[in-house]
Amino acid sequence: MGQSVRSAPGTSAPGSSSLDPSPSEAPQLLDRRFGRDEIAVVRHEVSGRLAAAGLSGDRLQGFVLAVNEVITNVVLHAGGQGRAVLWLAGGSAWCTVTDAGPGIPAHFLRPPEVPDSFEVGGRGIWLAHQLCDEVTVATGPIGTTIGLRIALPRRATSA
Repeated sequence: MGQSVRSAPGTSAPGSSSLDPSPSEAPQLLDRRFGRDEIAVVRHEVSGRLAAAGLSGDRLQGFVLAVNEVITNVVLHAGGQGRAVLWLAGGSAWCTVTDAGPGIPAHFLRPPEVPDSFEVGGRGIWLAHQLCDEVTVATGPIGTTIGLRIALPRRATSA
């Protein structure tokens, strides 16, 4: 099984590890299965729940875009259906997106490089790495789980 973890420099939440805390350890904001027809619905649900949790502005929009890119990849490349789970823990918002597809080929597991200007596609995972504080990937022949994390503003984590 291939795995990678990447934290943006200086963005780890105090006391956080690079592994996703279990969503069962914290209240879930969203747990839903999705397919092609629910991409926009999931995007709006993630946006609304994180806005209510105190995330706003570019950080909110960026995280929602990253989630959208990952769920779109599931629909296009991993069998068309998946599951998104969103929760808050350790001063961060976490989202895992899981599919039952064939796994991500090894050459796509390297740290993503800036896509070529005229390349069609290939920006989803790269964007997630640019917009999130942490991205994790666990993949194999029976599916993939991508974890996304973004730190919440202090005022939201103390509420």
